[in-house]
Amino acid sequence: MVVHEPVTSLEGLVDAALAGHFMPRVAIARSAEGFVLKAGVEAHERGIAEPVLVGDIPATEALAEREGLDIAGFRRIHMPEDGAAVAEAVRLFREGEVHLIMKGLVSTATLLKAVLNKETGVPRVSGILSHCSVFESPLDGRLMLMADPGVNISPNLQRKIEILRNTLDVARRLGFVRPRVAVLAATEKVNYPAMPATLDADILTKMSAKGEFGDAVVHGPLSLDLAVSPASAACKGVAGPVAGCADILIAPNIEAGNILYKGLSTFNRCPMAAVVVGSRVPVVVPSRGDSDASKFLSIALASLLAQRS
Repeated sequence: MVVHEPVTSLEGLVDAALAGHFMPRVAIARSAEGFVLKAGVEAHERGIAEPVLVGDIPATEALAEREGLDIAGFRRIHMPEDGAAVAEAVRLFREGEVHLIMKGLVSTATLLKAVLNKETGVPRVSGILSHCSVFESPLDGRLMLMADPGVNISPNLQRKIEILRNTLDVARRLGFVRPRVAVLAATEKVNYPAMPATLDADILTKMSAKGEFGDAVVHGPLSLDLAVSPASAACKGVAGPVAGCADILIAPNIEAGNILYKGLSTFNRCPMAAVVVGSRVPVVVPSRGDSDASKFLSIALASLLAQRS
């Protein structure tokens, strides 16, 4: 097993991607989207990834000219329709012509449907796909992860197990040793059947104690403040290796996860590096509301994950 230096910041994420001396090619499905195109150009300029533009190429070229973006050296494939563009992006990966796939001017559902196609899609490496984001804590600057704000709507216990495993895989590739996982809920007490997520969190905690998640330490249910604030944990008398110092936040459902994600990125203006994991290729699926920085960092995260296999 290759030993990597741990990544401790978002800039460190970029440095780690560059340290691999490997510039993966990324297929951008429906490339005529300004923020995504800017992120792709920046990724190329900084040596992170080489875009392959798939979509309405005249529209992409016109957009690049308006925005002052140099795409002269990029491979371009004219596939103006959504279905054809995502199918081509997946084909490019399957045939080894690209290493990453990124969402452009197409919906996440359309792209992931092509990725999951049993006959023509991308082979999975886990049971499900899930969305994982990496950010710096607004409280203390530590690098943290969260899941799943973007793919699994109302995961049952088995899906939460898979989401947790996918997220732990990302954490370990970033160099986390003994990652501390908080399974979030509205309270730190089991309240079933009123709050089913609290029971799921309790079961995940018991599974962790039996070694089901390797060296990770999982604790839940925990409210957000108890997961990330030592002062709140001390005030409520909640102790343990995760309380107040979680590395990973597992949301109970997509609504809670998405609100937390958007809260961090909107109120706190936190850049968020985010990818969909669980298939053989990390899929970059930025929200249209994500900043340029977040889109660039998402490419850097996908590039790093593609190298640290």
